[in-house]
Amino acid sequence: MDPRSEVLLRQAELFQGAVLLAGLPADDLLGRLPAARGWCWHAGDQSALEARFAGRSDFGVNVPEFEFDSAVVFLPKAKDLTDYLLNAVASRLQGREVFLVGEKRSGIEGAAKQLNPFGKPRKLDSARHCQLWQVTVDNAPQAKSLESLAQEYELPLAEGPLKVISLPGVFSHGRLDRGSALLLEHLDKLPGGHLLDFGCGAGVLGAAVKRRYPDTQVTMLDVDAFAAASSRLTLAANGLEAEVITGDGIDAAPTGLNAILTNPPFHTGVHTDYQATENLLRKAAKHLKNGGELRLVANSFLKYQPLIEEHLGVCAIKAEVQGFRIYRAKRG
Repeated sequence: MDPRSEVLLRQAELFQGAVLLAGLPADDLLGRLPAARGWCWHAGDQSALEARFAGRSDFGVNVPEFEFDSAVVFLPKAKDLTDYLLNAVASRLQGREVFLVGEKRSGIEGAAKQLNPFGKPRKLDSARHCQLWQVTVDNAPQAKSLESLAQEYELPLAEGPLKVISLPGVFSHGRLDRGSALLLEHLDKLPGGHLLDFGCGAGVLGAAVKRRYPDTQVTMLDVDAFAAASSRLTLAANGLEAEVITGDGIDAAPTGLNAILTNPPFHTGVHTDYQATENLLRKAAKHLKNGGELRLVANSFLKYQPLIEEHLGVCAIKAEVQGFRIYRAKRG
């Protein structure tokens, strides 16, 4: 059981009604709170919840339409995503309760101040290295559209400027990260056919490939619904078309690919997690055609080359700049 869920269950009498659990972990919390519903934007968590509690968790970037009497927001990593989530639930709960729960190392104490616009927050519990806060919504806000919180920036590419639209909570929100910037400089000689942008984030790489190689079939995949929504906005802003899907890692990707392009994630919340990338490297060959190429950028300290060579074939370092490497390997 996630420690945040354990803290909620210490006050279980508060959560017996129709409570919305926003950003809930994939544990047994829904089993312990039979009247509760979930709202999830992590495809892996949603899949696990759906398998155990069918029909009791909604997936996506917008607050679910069903009626709820109170809401618990599980503190996400990004402050601006916390603002969006709190606003979304508080706009529906005039005179009722919003709860915020999170780990101390995630900054829950400071994040509790984000409850101030709705009323006077109070700390209900502190245990399991977590805190639980509550506010009665005296000032229900006007619901903000997610698109109004998007940040836009422009990249000067050889084919013309590329607009990038990123939403709260998406990796490198509102700016281009160094790894993707390096990979953008090394998009030459990509195989034609079907390309996967794995861990697409705001859609920078997939959109850039589609702009440069318009005949390429591009699929963009991310575990996060906010990332997928950002990628769709980026494509639309540039008049580009590509398939955008959500799924829990490479297992959700198509097969028969000519190329996989990736600046893979290695953070989940405040925790470091290399599992999605290591799973990609182990299984990339199953998703690539013979001669298909993997092109990946990663921090130089991450020892990915042996793993790539073990599962895919000879791996070359295509570039090394400012602590990043681009690896290139082909399926034999």
